[in-house]
Amino acid sequence: MISNLLRFIRFSHTIFALPFAVGAMVVAADGFPSLRVMVCILLAMVFARTAAMTFNRIADWEIDKRNPRTVGRHRLVPKGVAIATCAVSSLAFIGVTAFLNPLCLALSPAALAVILGYSYAKRFTHFAQFVLGLALAIAPVGAWLAVTGSFALAPIILAVAVCVWTAGFDTIYATQDYEVDRREGLRSMVTLLGIPGALRLAVLLHLVAWFGLVAFGWAAHLGVVYFAATGLILIPMAYEHILARKGSVDAINQAFFQANAIVGALFVLGTLADRLIS
Repeated sequence: MISNLLRFIRFSHTIFALPFAVGAMVVAADGFPSLRVMVCILLAMVFARTAAMTFNRIADWEIDKRNPRTVGRHRLVPKGVAIATCAVSSLAFIGVTAFLNPLCLALSPAALAVILGYSYAKRFTHFAQFVLGLALAIAPVGAWLAVTGSFALAPIILAVAVCVWTAGFDTIYATQDYEVDRREGLRSMVTLLGIPGALRLAVLLHLVAWFGLVAFGWAAHLGVVYFAATGLILIPMAYEHILARKGSVDAINQAFFQANAIVGALFVLGTLADRLIS
């Protein structure tokens, strides 16, 4: 059951937001914060993402049955288990923030509303990919707030970069569901622009995201190690778009998972090395 649940929520995809939360945490703390704060940040990330993904599966339960890419997803766990997991994870997320600081606790319901609300965005707006981006962008801001208890320019810049980066790679991923989304009346940047136009938009978004990462380094007063790592990020970003233009499901999945995992790894390693060395 546990292995099926992890597959159901695609737990491995936690790597997309986690590096940016860790990077923001290290910069905010000028090193590592207390063990309590680190554990709470990690737990908050896990609970928030579990709640978001189970809610997404519940919201799309019937649609997924009609999508060849996701047709077997609902067989992994009973719907009742998914609902219970979502409820427990949501409450656990809010509970964990209580061990951080009053601001994190006060903002936790709003954060939860965003990450859960994404699941219905494609019913109402073509900008669903940006709503997902906003959901992931909460991670670095939340980690910063967990450490400092206050807002600052650097995490806001990083959040913008994460938002547009996510919107870019999810636009690529959504090309797989172009026909299904049109048939089901679902909206996305792909159904709005068509596949060629959406892929061009994804390139633009990733360029903006890269400049956002550079701007974060400037705002956070990071040094040469970070900027060197940021320069290397252009390589997996370019590779992702080369794969995406092949158009096959395997190529898109490879672009989605491998390339973006490398982006996250380079960011967090560059941030850690720069902050801990200096």
